[in-house]
Amino acid sequence: MSADKSTSWSYTEGLPVEDAVLRRARERSHDLGLFPVSPGVAAVLTVLAATSKAQTAVEIGTGAGVSGVALLRGLGPKAVLTTIDPDVDHLKAAREAFTESGSPANRTRTISGRGQDVLPRLTDAAYDLVFIDADKPSFPDYVEQAIRLLKSGGLLIINDALDKDRVSDPAIRESSTVVLRQVGKLIREHDSLISAMLPTGDGLLLAVKR
Repeated sequence: MSADKSTSWSYTEGLPVEDAVLRRARERSHDLGLFPVSPGVAAVLTVLAATSKAQTAVEIGTGAGVSGVALLRGLGPKAVLTTIDPDVDHLKAAREAFTESGSPANRTRTISGRGQDVLPRLTDAAYDLVFIDADKPSFPDYVEQAIRLLKSGGLLIINDALDKDRVSDPAIRESSTVVLRQVGKLIREHDSLISAMLPTGDGLLLAVKR
C-alpha cells in the first residue's frame, strides 16, 4: 500500500461537481471567515442523509449553509433539518443558501444559540441524524447530547475528526487534537454505538445508535 495518500485524497475531493448554489454558499462562507465542509464531505453528507432515510436531522454548527444544503439534498421531501449556530449572520447566510437550493421554508428550522444551551431543550430519541461541525472544545458535550437525541438506528456524523491528521500522532498534544481523541475513544467504547472512521475531508467519524 502506498505510503503517500495525498494524490488519492485530492482525486477523491475533486470528483464532486458542485452547482452554483453550493459555490455561492462557499463564497459566503469565505466572506464570513468560515471554513465550510470540503466538496468530498458535502457529497458524503448527501449520500448518508439519503441512505439513512432520515426524517428528522440536527446540525450543530450551521456555518453559511454548505453542509445544510448537502444534507437537505439527501433528506426526503418531508424531512426537517434543525440547524443551530450562535451567529445570526451565519444563519442569515445559510437561509439564503437553503432558499436558493429550492428547499421549502418548512423543511428547515434555524435556531440562534450555543449548542450547549439549545440541545438540552430538544426531545429525547426524536432524531434520525445528528451532524456535528462546531467548536471543538464542546464536542464531548455535543456527542453526549447527540446520543440522547438519536433514535435507535440513528446516525451520528462528526466532521474534522482527524484534526488535520494530528489525531493519529500520539506526540501531538494540541487541545483540539486531545479533545478529538477523547471523542473517538468515547464513541468507540460506548455500548450503544457502532462506529467507523472515513478519511474524507479532514476525517468523518460515523456512529450508529443500536
